[in-house]
Amino acid sequence: MSWLKLLNVRERLPLAASLTDTYAALLERLGPVSPFELAVLGGQAVHSPGLAFLVGYQAALRVLWPSAPPSLGAICATEQHSLRPADLQTRLADLRLNGRKDFVTAGDAADWLLVAARSESAGQAPRLSLVVVYPGEPGVRLEPLPPIALMPEISHSRLHLDNALCERLAGDGWDAYVKPFRSLEDLYVLSAMLGWLYACSQDHGWPQALQLRLVGLLGSCAEATRQCADAAASHVLLGGVFEQFAALAGPLEQAFANGPAELAAVWQRDRGLLTLASGARQKRLDKAVETLAL
Repeated sequence: MSWLKLLNVRERLPLAASLTDTYAALLERLGPVSPFELAVLGGQAVHSPGLAFLVGYQAALRVLWPSAPPSLGAICATEQHSLRPADLQTRLADLRLNGRKDFVTAGDAADWLLVAARSESAGQAPRLSLVVVYPGEPGVRLEPLPPIALMPEISHSRLHLDNALCERLAGDGWDAYVKPFRSLEDLYVLSAMLGWLYACSQDHGWPQALQLRLVGLLGSCAEATRQCADAAASHVLLGGVFEQFAALAGPLEQAFANGPAELAAVWQRDRGLLTLASGARQKRLDKAVETLAL
Protein backbone atom coordinates (compact mmCIF):
# COMPACT_ATOMS: atom_id res chain seq x y z
CA MET A 1 0.00 0.00 0.00
CA SER A 2 1.42 3.40 -0.98
CA TRP A 3 2.28 6.13 1.49
CA LEU A 4 -0.41 8.31 -0.11
CA LYS A 5 -3.14 5.78 0.69
CA LEU A 6 -1.74 5.21 4.15
CA LEU A 7 -2.17 8.93 4.86
CA ASN A 8 -5.85 8.15 5.39
CA VAL A 9 -4.94 6.33 8.63
CA ARG A 10 -5.55 9.14 11.10
CA GLU A 11 -5.04 7.57 14.52
CA ARG A 12 -2.34 9.26 16.61
CA LEU A 13 0.04 7.34 18.81
CA PRO A 14 -0.83 7.38 22.51
CA LEU A 15 1.48 9.58 24.57
CA ALA A 16 4.37 7.59 26.07
CA ALA A 17 6.57 8.19 29.08
CA SER A 18 9.83 8.53 27.13
CA LEU A 19 11.24 9.06 23.65
CA THR A 20 12.39 5.45 23.66
CA ASP A 21 8.88 4.20 24.35
CA THR A 22 7.36 6.58 21.81
CA TYR A 23 9.69 5.43 19.04
CA ALA A 24 9.28 1.75 19.92
CA ALA A 25 5.50 2.13 19.76
CA LEU A 26 5.79 3.86 16.39
CA LEU A 27 7.93 1.06 14.93
CA GLU A 28 5.50 -1.53 16.24
CA ARG A 29 2.59 0.25 14.57
CA LEU A 30 4.28 0.87 11.22
CA GLY A 31 6.07 -2.45 10.79
CA PRO A 32 8.64 -2.72 7.97
CA VAL A 33 8.74 0.61 6.12
CA SER A 34 11.12 2.58 3.92
CA PRO A 35 12.85 5.62 5.41
CA PHE A 36 10.47 7.93 3.54
CA GLU A 37 7.45 6.05 4.86
CA LEU A 38 8.93 6.18 8.35
CA ALA A 39 9.25 9.96 8.06
CA VAL A 40 5.83 10.70 6.56
CA LEU A 41 3.70 8.15 8.40
CA GLY A 42 5.66 8.62 11.61
CA GLY A 43 5.26 12.38 11.42
CA GLN A 44 1.56 11.91 10.90
CA ALA A 45 1.26 9.66 13.98
CA VAL A 46 3.04 11.84 16.58
CA HIS A 47 1.72 14.78 18.58
CA SER A 48 4.18 17.63 18.03
CA PRO A 49 6.60 19.17 15.54
CA GLY A 50 9.48 18.18 17.83
CA LEU A 51 8.54 14.50 17.70
CA ALA A 52 8.09 14.81 13.93
CA PHE A 53 11.62 16.22 13.76
CA LEU A 54 12.93 13.21 15.68
CA VAL A 55 11.17 10.77 13.36
CA GLY A 56 12.53 12.52 10.25
CA TYR A 57 16.01 12.56 11.78
CA GLN A 58 15.84 8.81 12.39
CA ALA A 59 14.70 8.24 8.80
CA ALA A 60 17.67 10.24 7.48
CA LEU A 61 20.06 8.19 9.62
CA ARG A 62 18.71 5.00 8.02
CA VAL A 63 19.36 6.33 4.54
CA LEU A 64 22.88 7.25 5.61
CA TRP A 65 23.52 3.88 7.29
CA PRO A 66 21.11 1.22 5.97
CA SER A 67 22.44 -1.31 8.50
CA ALA A 68 21.50 0.88 11.45
CA PRO A 69 19.84 -0.88 14.39
CA PRO A 70 16.09 -0.30 14.64
CA SER A 71 16.41 1.62 17.90
CA LEU A 72 17.00 5.36 18.32
CA GLY A 73 20.38 6.66 17.18
CA ALA A 74 22.22 9.94 16.58
CA ILE A 75 25.05 11.35 14.51
CA CYS A 76 27.74 13.33 16.34
CA ALA A 77 29.84 15.56 14.12
CA THR A 78 29.77 19.21 15.20
CA GLU A 79 32.46 20.64 17.46
CA GLN A 80 32.43 24.31 18.50
CA HIS A 81 29.65 24.97 15.93
CA SER A 82 31.84 23.70 13.07
CA LEU A 83 31.74 20.70 10.75
CA ARG A 84 34.98 21.46 8.88
CA PRO A 85 37.32 18.47 9.18
CA ALA A 86 40.24 20.78 9.98
CA ASP A 87 38.33 22.22 12.96
CA LEU A 88 37.48 18.89 14.57
CA GLN A 89 39.56 17.63 17.47
CA THR A 90 38.03 14.19 18.11
CA ARG A 91 40.61 11.57 17.10
CA LEU A 92 40.49 7.94 16.02
CA ALA A 93 43.54 5.70 16.49
CA ASP A 94 43.57 1.90 16.59
CA LEU A 95 39.76 1.84 16.89
CA ARG A 96 39.92 4.02 20.00
CA LEU A 97 38.22 7.42 20.20
CA ASN A 98 39.17 10.48 22.20
CA GLY A 99 37.45 13.85 22.11
CA ARG A 100 34.14 15.60 22.61
CA LYS A 101 31.04 16.34 20.57
CA ASP A 102 29.00 19.31 21.67
CA PHE A 103 25.47 18.54 20.50
CA VAL A 104 23.80 15.13 20.36
CA THR A 105 20.11 15.04 19.46
CA ALA A 106 18.08 12.89 21.90
CA GLY A 107 21.36 11.70 23.36
CA ASP A 108 19.89 10.33 26.56
CA ALA A 109 17.53 8.10 24.53
CA ALA A 110 20.01 7.01 21.84
CA ASP A 111 21.04 3.37 21.71
CA TRP A 112 23.92 3.97 19.26
CA LEU A 113 25.96 6.93 18.06
CA LEU A 114 27.69 7.66 14.77
CA VAL A 115 30.78 9.75 15.49
CA ALA A 116 32.91 11.68 12.98
CA ALA A 117 36.58 11.64 13.96
CA ARG A 118 39.90 12.72 12.46
CA SER A 119 41.90 9.70 11.32
CA GLU A 120 44.76 10.99 9.15
CA SER A 121 48.38 10.21 9.94
CA ALA A 122 50.75 12.92 11.17
CA GLY A 123 51.53 15.45 8.46
CA GLN A 124 48.61 14.47 6.21
CA ALA A 125 45.63 16.61 5.25
CA PRO A 126 42.61 16.32 7.59
CA ARG A 127 40.57 13.19 6.91
CA LEU A 128 37.44 11.92 8.64
CA SER A 129 36.20 8.47 9.51
CA LEU A 130 32.74 7.62 10.78
CA VAL A 131 32.55 5.14 13.63
CA VAL A 132 29.88 3.64 15.88
CA VAL A 133 29.93 3.76 19.68
CA TYR A 134 27.34 2.72 22.23
CA PRO A 135 26.28 4.79 25.26
CA GLY A 136 27.16 3.10 28.52
CA GLU A 137 30.25 1.40 27.15
CA PRO A 138 33.60 2.24 28.80
CA GLY A 139 34.85 5.68 27.79
CA VAL A 140 31.47 6.85 26.39
CA ARG A 141 29.70 9.45 28.54
CA LEU A 142 26.73 11.68 27.70
CA GLU A 143 26.33 14.94 29.61
CA PRO A 144 22.74 16.34 29.59
CA LEU A 145 22.39 19.87 28.24
CA PRO A 146 19.73 22.43 29.26
CA PRO A 147 16.53 22.38 27.18
CA ILE A 148 16.38 24.73 24.22
CA ALA A 149 13.40 26.87 23.24
CA LEU A 150 12.55 24.77 20.20
CA MET A 151 11.09 21.27 20.63
CA PRO A 152 11.64 21.08 24.41
CA GLU A 153 10.45 17.45 24.44
CA ILE A 154 13.63 16.43 22.56
CA SER A 155 16.66 16.29 24.83
CA HIS A 156 20.22 17.19 23.84
CA SER A 157 23.55 16.06 25.25
CA ARG A 158 27.29 16.58 25.03
CA LEU A 159 29.34 13.47 24.22
CA HIS A 160 32.64 12.78 25.99
CA LEU A 161 34.96 10.09 24.59
CA ASP A 162 37.89 8.75 26.57
CA ASN A 163 39.76 5.96 24.78
CA ALA A 164 36.39 4.49 23.76
CA LEU A 165 36.36 1.34 21.63
CA CYS A 166 34.45 1.76 18.37
CA GLU A 167 33.47 0.15 15.07
CA ARG A 168 34.57 1.86 11.87
CA LEU A 169 32.20 2.22 8.92
CA ALA A 170 33.47 1.73 5.38
CA GLY A 171 34.10 4.80 3.24
CA ASP A 172 35.35 8.33 3.74
CA GLY A 173 33.76 9.96 6.77
CA TRP A 174 33.24 13.30 5.08
CA ASP A 175 32.24 12.41 1.51
CA ALA A 176 30.18 9.32 2.31
CA TYR A 177 28.53 10.42 5.56
CA VAL A 178 28.88 13.88 7.11
CA LYS A 179 28.52 15.90 3.91
CA PRO A 180 25.42 14.14 2.50
CA PHE A 181 23.73 13.84 5.88
CA ARG A 182 22.89 17.54 6.06
CA SER A 183 20.80 17.29 2.89
CA LEU A 184 19.26 14.01 3.99
CA GLU A 185 18.29 15.53 7.32
CA ASP A 186 16.71 18.55 5.60
CA LEU A 187 14.67 16.34 3.28
CA TYR A 188 13.44 13.74 5.75
CA VAL A 189 12.70 16.20 8.54
CA LEU A 190 10.65 18.27 6.08
CA SER A 191 8.83 15.10 5.00
CA ALA A 192 8.01 14.25 8.61
CA MET A 193 6.85 17.79 9.32
CA LEU A 194 4.59 17.68 6.27
CA GLY A 195 3.16 14.40 7.57
CA TRP A 196 2.43 16.08 10.91
CA LEU A 197 0.83 19.08 9.21
CA TYR A 198 -1.31 16.85 7.01
CA ALA A 199 -2.57 15.05 10.12
CA CYS A 200 -3.42 18.44 11.63
CA SER A 201 -5.28 19.35 8.44
CA GLN A 202 -7.42 16.22 8.74
CA ASP A 203 -7.98 16.53 12.48
CA HIS A 204 -9.17 20.14 12.24
CA GLY A 205 -10.81 20.33 8.84
CA TRP A 206 -8.41 22.67 7.08
CA PRO A 207 -9.39 23.88 3.58
CA GLN A 208 -9.07 21.22 0.92
CA ALA A 209 -6.78 23.46 -1.15
CA LEU A 210 -4.26 23.56 1.70
CA GLN A 211 -4.49 19.81 2.22
CA LEU A 212 -3.82 19.24 -1.48
CA ARG A 213 -0.82 21.56 -1.40
CA LEU A 214 0.61 19.54 1.50
CA VAL A 215 0.09 16.30 -0.44
CA GLY A 216 1.73 17.85 -3.50
CA LEU A 217 4.76 18.81 -1.41
CA LEU A 218 4.98 15.27 -0.07
CA GLY A 219 5.01 14.04 -3.66
CA SER A 220 7.93 16.36 -4.40
CA CYS A 221 9.74 15.03 -1.34
CA ALA A 222 9.13 11.47 -2.53
CA GLU A 223 10.81 12.33 -5.83
CA ALA A 224 13.70 14.02 -4.01
CA THR A 225 14.37 10.82 -2.03
CA ARG A 226 15.15 9.07 -5.33
CA GLN A 227 18.05 11.42 -6.05
CA CYS A 228 21.65 11.20 -4.88
CA ALA A 229 21.75 13.43 -1.80
CA ASP A 230 25.05 15.04 -2.79
CA ALA A 231 24.28 15.71 -6.46
CA ALA A 232 23.79 19.26 -7.74
CA ALA A 233 20.38 18.39 -9.20
CA SER A 234 19.28 17.08 -5.81
CA HIS A 235 20.20 20.37 -4.11
CA VAL A 236 18.18 22.30 -6.71
CA LEU A 237 15.16 20.03 -6.28
CA LEU A 238 15.39 20.30 -2.50
CA GLY A 239 15.67 24.07 -2.78
CA GLY A 240 12.50 24.10 -4.86
CA VAL A 241 10.64 22.02 -2.28
CA PHE A 242 11.63 24.38 0.52
CA GLU A 243 10.54 27.39 -1.56
CA GLN A 244 7.13 25.77 -2.04
CA PHE A 245 6.91 25.10 1.68
CA ALA A 246 7.83 28.71 2.48
CA ALA A 247 4.92 29.82 0.27
CA LEU A 248 2.55 28.01 2.64
CA ALA A 249 3.46 30.24 5.61
CA GLY A 250 0.39 32.45 5.29
CA PRO A 251 -2.19 29.68 4.77
CA LEU A 252 -0.69 27.67 7.63
CA GLU A 253 -0.81 30.65 9.99
CA GLN A 254 -4.47 31.18 9.12
CA ALA A 255 -5.30 27.49 9.56
CA PHE A 256 -3.67 27.34 12.99
CA ALA A 257 -5.31 30.62 14.02
CA ASN A 258 -8.70 29.09 13.27
CA GLY A 259 -8.03 26.02 15.42
CA PRO A 260 -7.17 25.22 19.05
CA ALA A 261 -5.04 27.88 20.71
CA GLU A 262 -2.77 25.27 22.30
CA LEU A 263 -1.93 23.75 18.91
CA ALA A 264 -1.30 27.20 17.42
CA ALA A 265 1.11 27.98 20.27
CA VAL A 266 3.05 24.77 19.64
CA TRP A 267 3.35 25.66 15.95
CA GLN A 268 4.47 29.20 16.74
CA ARG A 269 7.14 27.79 19.06
CA ASP A 270 8.51 25.09 16.75
CA ARG A 271 7.90 26.31 13.20
CA GLY A 272 11.49 27.62 13.09
CA LEU A 273 12.84 24.06 13.13
CA LEU A 274 12.99 24.03 9.35
CA THR A 275 15.02 27.24 9.18
CA LEU A 276 17.82 26.12 11.52
CA ALA A 277 20.07 24.97 8.66
CA SER A 278 18.79 27.39 6.03
CA GLY A 279 22.12 29.20 5.64
CA ALA A 280 24.08 26.04 4.86
CA ARG A 281 21.27 24.79 2.61
CA GLN A 282 21.35 28.06 0.65
CA LYS A 283 25.10 27.76 0.14
CA ARG A 284 24.66 24.25 -1.24
CA LEU A 285 21.91 25.51 -3.53
CA ASP A 286 24.00 28.44 -4.80
CA LYS A 287 26.86 26.10 -5.63
CA ALA A 288 24.51 23.66 -7.37
CA VAL A 289 22.96 26.41 -9.47
CA GLU A 290 26.43 27.53 -10.51
CA THR A 291 27.47 23.95 -11.32
CA LEU A 292 24.40 23.36 -13.49
CA ALA A 293 24.63 26.84 -15.06
CA LEU A 294 20.96 27.48 -14.33
